[in-house]
Amino acid sequence: MVTAKRPFGKPATTYAQQVAKLQQRGMVIGDPVTAVFYLQHLNYYRLGAYWLPFEADHTTHAFKAGTSFDDVLNLYVFDRELRLLVLDAIERVEVSVRSQWAFQIAHFHGTHGHLDPALAFRNDLWQKNLAKLTTEVDRSDEAFINHLKGTYVEALPPVWAVCEVMSLGLLSRWYNSLKPMPTRRAISAVYGVDEKVLESWLRHLSLVRNTCAHHSRLWNREFTITPVLPRSKPAGLTAQCVAGSRKLYNTLVILLHWMDVIAPKHRWRGRVKALIATHAIPVAAMDFPVGWDQFNIWKEQP
Repeated sequence: MVTAKRPFGKPATTYAQQVAKLQQRGMVIGDPVTAVFYLQHLNYYRLGAYWLPFEADHTTHAFKAGTSFDDVLNLYVFDRELRLLVLDAIERVEVSVRSQWAFQIAHFHGTHGHLDPALAFRNDLWQKNLAKLTTEVDRSDEAFINHLKGTYVEALPPVWAVCEVMSLGLLSRWYNSLKPMPTRRAISAVYGVDEKVLESWLRHLSLVRNTCAHHSRLWNREFTITPVLPRSKPAGLTAQCVAGSRKLYNTLVILLHWMDVIAPKHRWRGRVKALIATHAIPVAAMDFPVGWDQFNIWKEQP
């Protein structure tokens, strides 16, 4: 049965009224002036996603005893810093995979292999990807793109140049539609995974990247697109993951594997662990398993 819609009747409130409402619901606010400051710059509705877990009753929005504004702000700051850490890793992954995509296509199929529709599983998808890539090239203000466009007759610059203006989402779609198995496997082999696993990971990371870039919540988020867990390679990685999870933990494990491949001396592992410890965050909400910090993937590499 579809419920009939009704006009939205809630009035706008002042910051002082917002503080009073939170206090009425049982939130401890030791410094109302500071609370007003953060409500002014972060938005009541945005912070609401972070105090939701502190509610004892979602119908009345009453908070659990002892819940403070500082608790909510701590969770918010943790999530913000977590997004920046995840974006840092994804940036390095994206640059690496773009490089491999360009290198393998150029060596298997020529400098302008991306202009060959025969390399795609479906011509319609290739046309869409090419149109999007052309748009990204045309709007680029990179000097090297303008030089190549103005010097050579091909419809687009060579593959190692156009990869530099591709988004992660477009890179994922190009790899997804790439037909020649030797090329797909040459790219995925660099990361020690099967080509289908790499395809899934890129699609998932594109979603995670967009979530971070739009400043949306990572902590306790359930992703609509989840990564495939590898069956055999890399050996032992699936045992470090949580089967069936839609939350962030598996993403972090995958990023750790990727970082170990492309930046062996990275400090990202320690930075994630330090962030969790600093904010004393309940990681079960991100599907961290019990004893996760004793898993091999989380131990500092020699």
